[in-house]
Amino acid sequence: MFTGIIESTGSLVQVREEGSNLHLTLKSNLSSSLKVDQSIAHDGVCLTVVACDEHQYSVIAVAETLAKTNLGSWKVGRQVNLERAMILGSRLDGHIVQGHVDTTALCSGREEKNGSHIFHFEFPEVFAALIIEKGSVCINGVSLTAFNVGRQSFSVTIIPYTFLHTGFQHLHPGETVNIEFDILGKYFRRSQELQS
Repeated sequence: MFTGIIESTGSLVQVREEGSNLHLTLKSNLSSSLKVDQSIAHDGVCLTVVACDEHQYSVIAVAETLAKTNLGSWKVGRQVNLERAMILGSRLDGHIVQGHVDTTALCSGREEKNGSHIFHFEFPEVFAALIIEKGSVCINGVSLTAFNVGRQSFSVTIIPYTFLHTGFQHLHPGETVNIEFDILGKYFRRSQELQS
């Protein structure tokens, strides 16, 4: 379980295919605090540490993860948003994030507004019921508030601190991001579907 508050970024140093899986090795200042079998969110995708030392660590993405996220397009050198699993009893500064990405979205626009940055996204309409005006959404692991919500689009504002300390500074129109919708909305939608 995560909060969507990014702790650090990491640099992708190796990508290796093994059957339908993808081995990813990252260099990060978090590496020395990790151990094998821990969960860590990578641009919002929960992956398990399979090897680590004080400078770098490795995780594996399976076929299901690759099908629902943008991990398959990652290249060496990519800067990745990182968050370790939350500690029970800590403040929940973002919102409840599972690290289970629902879909990808296309960045359709980016603009600067007096120091902050507004990003616009387009997503598959099948997920329209899972996002609401001023509701929480997790983009590449970052807990954000959606506005200008349409059937296939929404926008978010990134404050200067978040812009400088996450991968948003490297995100441009035409690129895809990982999206996890609010878990409460998913449970409500499932309940409605079962009552139909």
